[in-house]
Amino acid sequence: MRIPRFVFLFVLFTFAKSMLAQQATASSPQAVALLQQSLTALTGGHPITDVTLSGTAQRIAGSDNESGTAILQGIAAGASSVNLTLPSGTRTEIENCSTTPPAGVWSGPDGVSHPIAFQNLLTGPSWFFPAFTIAQGLSVSGYVAAYIGAETHNGQAVQHVSLSQPSLFPSPQGAASSSHLTQVDLFLDSATSLPDAITFSIHPDSNFLADIPVEIDFSNYTLVNGVPVPFRVQKFLNNTLFLDIQVSSAVLNSGLSPTIFTVGAGL
Repeated sequence: MRIPRFVFLFVLFTFAKSMLAQQATASSPQAVALLQQSLTALTGGHPITDVTLSGTAQRIAGSDNESGTAILQGIAAGASSVNLTLPSGTRTEIENCSTTPPAGVWSGPDGVSHPIAFQNLLTGPSWFFPAFTIAQGLSVSGYVAAYIGAETHNGQAVQHVSLSQPSLFPSPQGAASSSHLTQVDLFLDSATSLPDAITFSIHPDSNFLADIPVEIDFSNYTLVNGVPVPFRVQKFLNNTLFLDIQVSSAVLNSGLSPTIFTVGAGL
């Protein structure tokens, strides 16, 4: 039986559209290889399940400029906590992306708990420990790695790789928003493969379309049980230094319980 021309064209168009969609969401082999090299460099070939970083922190917010102590904890499963003890009081943030849906809270010196907007939980919780960001992008289905190119960042020769989850929101209309809201850009040192920086965007609670750029710079990598850990972590918010953390000690694989990242814990 002869197939009508319009049916044939429709099937051909649908097939081509499907193939283009698959190609658009396929990871670049070069990007995947660079991320795997970076993860190997970051872990020394050892599995890392959790991390605790302790040290000092300088927090700059407008006219406020204060220094105190910091404890940052994270688990590979996808949760983190940041605790700053400053002259003005304690500031705490907990993000738990191992739950469905992800959840997070923050509190300031008044101790009042506030939810973290959903759109600000989509780029991963352990921004201070890049090994977890890369491991998640390589192991969790739905992530797409794109190779952007060789660049210079902070005076360093780097390889620029982007991670995103275009399929997080399944509708075609949501794919672009999904890619944008989940995008994390990694700048990997061309010589060592260690991350020099990562960038992503956060958004106002009431407007996920508005971007506030965030950059995390890593330096002073120090070996801890054979694993290079960044002992200086700087967080820039809207291109201005917001948090400068000097790590004095790092503990890996201490067996942190996921329960300490339960939203509301300790707040």
